Amino acid sequence: MNSGLPDLYTPPAMSKASAKNNSNVIAVNRRARHDYHIEDRFEAGMALEGWEVKALRAGKCNISEAYVLLKHGEAWLLGARMEPLPEASTHINPDPVRTRKLLLHTSELAKLIRQTQQASYTCVPLQLYWSKKGLAKCEIGLAKGKQKHDKRATEKERAWNRERERLLKQNRR
Repeated sequence: MNSGLPDLYTPPAMSKASAKNNSNVIAVNRRARHDYHIEDRFEAGMALEGWEVKALRAGKCNISEAYVLLKHGEAWLLGARMEPLPEASTHINPDPVRTRKLLLHTSELAKLIRQTQQASYTCVPLQLYWSKKGLAKCEIGLAKGKQKHDKRATEKERAWNRERERLLKQNRR
């Protein structure tokens, strides 16, 4: 059994919560998945100022009340709150909820504009994260609003899945 090598500690498998903390996710809009059926997803870059990047690195961002506005062939992120750090430079006046430009390919913009105008879809920000190159990205979802009965059905299904997992766990013991 003992091969002369010291026993190495093997950490337990990571839970979903700890795996999420180790990822590059900055902020998640959980409300969007509750209020909308997400049909399609797009990755957009963001035009940010220096103090905003520092705030994102510190995790001082909230996108729960944010939305995407498509205007004049461009996409804009409105309502995203990025709190400036107290160490921010004194010669600038940071606005935590300023409108930020989203950077998308023209074909993606055309598809978003077409779907929102013709098929009554909505564009919502789903999450902010760091790309592999270290750039801040925003995941945009093309979504349709859920009715009240859809929300109840989703909640019922989620509760049943929790109960089923609990029962399966008890049966394994």
